Amino acid sequence: MSKQRLVIIGNGMAPGRMLEHLFDLTDAYEVTIFNAEPRVNYDRIMLSPVLSGEKSYADIIIHGEGWYEEHGITLHKGEKVVTIDRVERKVTSDKGTVVSYDKLVIATGSNPFIIPVPGHTLPGVLAYRDLDDTEGMIAASAKGGHAVVIGGGLLGLEAAAGLKMRGMDVTVLHLMPSLMERQLDEAAGYLLQKELEGRGIKVKCRANTKAILGTDKVEGVELEDGTVLPADLVVMAVGIRPNAGIAKDAGLEVNRGIVTDATMKTSDPDIYSVGECTEVGGMVYGLVAPLYDMAKIAAHALAGEATAGFKHQETPTKLKVTGVSLYSVGDFGEGEGREDIVLRDAARGSYKRVILQDNKIIGVVLYGDVADGGWYNEMLKAGKDVSEMRETLIFGQAHQGGGSFDPVAAAAALPDDAEICGCNGICKGTIVQAINDKGLSSLSEVRTHTKASASCGTCANSVENLIKAVLGDAFQQKAEGMCGCTPLGHGEVRRVIKAKELKSIPAVMQELEWSTPEGCAKCRPALNYYLISDWPGEYEDHQQSRFINERVHANIQKDGTYSVVPRMFGGLTTVEELRAIADVAEKYEIPTIKVTGGQRIDLLGVKKEDLLDVWSDLGDAGMISGAAYSKGLRTVKTCVGKEWCRFGTQDSTGLGVKLEKLLWGSWSPAKLKLAVTGCPRNCAESTCKDIGIICVDSGYQIVYGGAAGLHIQGTTELGTVKTEEEVLEVVGALTQMYREQGFYLERIYKWADRVGYDHIKSVILDNLEERRAYYERFLFSQKFAQVDPWAEFVSGKHAHEFHPMADLKLEAAE
Repeated sequence: MSKQRLVIIGNGMAPGRMLEHLFDLTDAYEVTIFNAEPRVNYDRIMLSPVLSGEKSYADIIIHGEGWYEEHGITLHKGEKVVTIDRVERKVTSDKGTVVSYDKLVIATGSNPFIIPVPGHTLPGVLAYRDLDDTEGMIAASAKGGHAVVIGGGLLGLEAAAGLKMRGMDVTVLHLMPSLMERQLDEAAGYLLQKELEGRGIKVKCRANTKAILGTDKVEGVELEDGTVLPADLVVMAVGIRPNAGIAKDAGLEVNRGIVTDATMKTSDPDIYSVGECTEVGGMVYGLVAPLYDMAKIAAHALAGEATAGFKHQETPTKLKVTGVSLYSVGDFGEGEGREDIVLRDAARGSYKRVILQDNKIIGVVLYGDVADGGWYNEMLKAGKDVSEMRETLIFGQAHQGGGSFDPVAAAAALPDDAEICGCNGICKGTIVQAINDKGLSSLSEVRTHTKASASCGTCANSVENLIKAVLGDAFQQKAEGMCGCTPLGHGEVRRVIKAKELKSIPAVMQELEWSTPEGCAKCRPALNYYLISDWPGEYEDHQQSRFINERVHANIQKDGTYSVVPRMFGGLTTVEELRAIADVAEKYEIPTIKVTGGQRIDLLGVKKEDLLDVWSDLGDAGMISGAAYSKGLRTVKTCVGKEWCRFGTQDSTGLGVKLEKLLWGSWSPAKLKLAVTGCPRNCAESTCKDIGIICVDSGYQIVYGGAAGLHIQGTTELGTVKTEEEVLEVVGALTQMYREQGFYLERIYKWADRVGYDHIKSVILDNLEERRAYYERFLFSQKFAQVDPWAEFVSGKHAHEFHPMADLKLEAAE
């Protein structure tokens, strides 16, 4: 039976989620997507962290190129559908592509509203709607100067915070008396304004824009009261309108948006609509949760499955600005028979307001302390009578029932449709099913399989409580925190270091409220790595925050002596190097000389007091440390290749030397071992290394993510390239992506498991622009990494600085 033809106009979050559900239900469709943007779909909710520098575009991709290939989807990137022929049932793009359909889904999203004041078309005036807008703001911010953001709603404030973090002088103009007046009351708006002004963002409420000034580009903004503000960039963030033009032109019923019934079907029974362009039940929506509800309902309708239909629910609002906690849901306007319960804590800067009508919650506004937001929302949705808890309601869930509060029991009591993750529209039932079906037992596993807590992360505690509730006694808590000094995980620490531009270990510990004065042997090396990685050339490597092995450039052994391994690039050596090794071994009475698995020579049994002299003598012969101790490049193992072997297809030894010289001295989250093998016979064992190159007749096959220690797994193919230059660029870019995103001591295969092999391929192999950007950052970092890794030690600068962590010999050894 031939498949039906499903055409989708738009490739945003709603149609992407719809296809996920549809593929779970049926394979009855051959899918074609037209995306006006020249890229795959991505998480628009996370554009604000991209603007602020906390995330990159690669971090927010939802479906990489591999996902479309896996499901046989034809994706027309950078093509906008301009006509729908409902009689012939076909669509035509602006590039002349014509595709017939059996079923059509319109998901054209919304358009930003641009205030038609004089000067609104000047270069330097941007909306804030998609990745192109975000990249435009990032490019403008690189020049510094003044930014004016018109609009004090969610998007406007997120844009303002991001531009401020990018170094611009930012002013927010808002027409109304207080910020976010649709989501916050005046009291919460006041606290939010105070917080933003404390960060150096100027806020002007009751500010009406008269004109944008400039000739060839933006130069300023004039207000109705005559005030003129300097501006090098103006961001319009004053609202959105459903993009329903193509549906109207096709004769579909359109009001504010494309009108659908509760199953997302339009006035044409073969055409559906989902997302911000859609009007269902007389409402249009801009928040993600209802859009994901539309997606699920449309998928079931397309699959011929019965569905309850779309039903309006109040959706909570959160602001994605690091360090700002607010939550609002429901109706908090004026009205007959309403009762306010308010709690203010001036010292903590928190504000809680619950609005009741007929003893039921109809609205909630929280600022500062938002932990009970989900609990209030569940009672609001359920229409629960709260009269019995009236006196304690404002103090939150922990103060109900008279006994001690059990958050796990509270999670267990939630209904299956209770929303846990607002950013990704994930309910309790979805998480519970994933835990049971896939045997998940940790927050990171649930995050990977369901996306719950994968965006802003504020629901992480709720997700973990739910895991505990499902598994009961079988639950074994896996510590998400870095160590006992902080409850924060590696991901959160990395994010805040970048977001707040923290450039010293004391600064990190102060801002993130470390519970110990100087950290510990677990967190200090991790923080040192993250600061080196994020601020190359600005942060100075703190030697005393490294383990003893890294400080003395040798591996401590169980008898207290050391192992010294000089580097041999690609496994090659010379008569002079061999003679120097022999002389050192004889001079210092080194008892054992061993050839390592990484094709080098290991001098075992070096006394601590001889280390300086051993390295000095080897240095006189031009030998440097092989970094057998480092969280960075260890070795590049090679075979002899085509120069000597009758099976060799390429110069594997020469390429191995080039790779080792490229990566030498670089840091990474954990040890990094490479191999280059001259043919598929794989004598250099490339297929169990962190990164491997297999030379073939057509070029070089690149694989990665192997392991051959306590954990054993083969590599995953990244792809094949034709030239050595491409190999160097791909490997450098892959290494940089790993060290920017990896957690300290996380091997490359664990990082790849966490972020997704398809995602990595889509960034490093399939997206030349992204690859080049990573490679350029890698080369920049190497300017500061490729120094003589033991010169300071030999010079005596650190010879006697043995930090207390030097006693942690067993923790340092691998």
